[in-house]
Amino acid sequence: MLPRYLLLLLFFSSVALSDNLNDTAAMLREKALTSDQGWQIVESLTTEVGPRLAGTAADKRAVNWAVELLEQAREANVFDRVWLEPVRFPIWQRHHERARVISPYPQPLKITALGYSGSTDGEISAQVIAFPDLPSLQAADEAAVAGKIVFINQPMFRHREGAGYGEVVAVRYAAGIVAKQKGAVAALIRSIGTDSHRFPHAGASSRVEEPLPAAALSAPDADQLQRILDRNEPLILALDISVSEQADGESHNVIAQIDGRVDAQKIVLIGAHLDSWDLGTGAIDDGAGVAITVAAAQLIGALPQRPRYSVRVILFANEEQGIWGAKAYARAHRDELKQHLFASESDFGAGPVWRFDSANQVLKDMAMPHLAALNIEEGGDASRSGPDIKPLQEAGVPIFQLKQDGMDYFDYHHTADDTLDKVDAGSLKQNIAAWAVVTFLAANLE
Repeated sequence: MLPRYLLLLLFFSSVALSDNLNDTAAMLREKALTSDQGWQIVESLTTEVGPRLAGTAADKRAVNWAVELLEQAREANVFDRVWLEPVRFPIWQRHHERARVISPYPQPLKITALGYSGSTDGEISAQVIAFPDLPSLQAADEAAVAGKIVFINQPMFRHREGAGYGEVVAVRYAAGIVAKQKGAVAALIRSIGTDSHRFPHAGASSRVEEPLPAAALSAPDADQLQRILDRNEPLILALDISVSEQADGESHNVIAQIDGRVDAQKIVLIGAHLDSWDLGTGAIDDGAGVAITVAAAQLIGALPQRPRYSVRVILFANEEQGIWGAKAYARAHRDELKQHLFASESDFGAGPVWRFDSANQVLKDMAMPHLAALNIEEGGDASRSGPDIKPLQEAGVPIFQLKQDGMDYFDYHHTADDTLDKVDAGSLKQNIAAWAVVTFLAANLE
């Protein structure tokens, strides 16, 4: 028996397609707002697979889950094709991570190893030297840093568009490299996040040979460490980080397509990334994006007539550790990228969409009456559209962006607190409605 959301899609397909694109866009919008298929998708992924670190057994289960989901839709004539494309990368995994203050005030700390961190090979201990930001470390005297554990305590500020992330994420990528150049034995950073909970935030650092052990402290633990340092006594810290890396990792980009009725070679590409970090269940990053883009495409595929051009949905492999799947897709399809009419990714949680950006004014003019009904305002040209779209954008593929409210996104991002309860069902429906409208209209532009 077909799942209930596919039965709903079949019901939608019985509704006659109006010759008027506006009528059809309005119908898609309203169907999205009354359907729970997006919630069913993200609930299934986070419950039946859970965390899915790239290249691990859980990641393979996620790929199988995605294939089954999309194949069921293909069997219901929602998609015309479903296929896999291999992606290869090194597999990095954490095994354990511990930190404690030895003196002057012995106590445990909450940390998580950064992606591509090295191991301590047992517990090490050293004095901590603190810096307020990365430039301060870069300017430090090597003699002052050598043999110590570097601690960078730079906070991230809350912003609707997540602008604070770009201001501080360089600390995560570069702290270990710069600390090693200065002779340090390890690096700690304040978590790249906006919460005050005792959940450290994971995330990739730059991959280098023989990396320094590097980890993120939860925000309260970073504050605690700073208070101890402010007492002007030597702070001795112990670290025990065990991680591993192997070179022969593999996963897959999972792809489904609705073939265009006029020109199937021309493509509107939407997607999300399937992998997640291993601390939570990857609900907002990026289970929500998987649900949003797949559900929007399914609504379009359930119409009785195919759009003018193809709609391609990609669930990218290994975004978290370096957009490996996105780069592999751009390489594999470089000769056909000129046929990609638009590309966009949902990878910013499940907060409500509040603005639509695109350089294509015709698309904006067509979409805005429907988006305004969803409390979405018209923006300017799209400057970015998700990390996995960057290689396509750099190759000249036009993009659009449905901007979400991310005020609380970085409270949960890359933490053990990224779980299904952080996804609001109403906001998820609003996202799906917006994506269905814009994707449908983009695939039907004259």
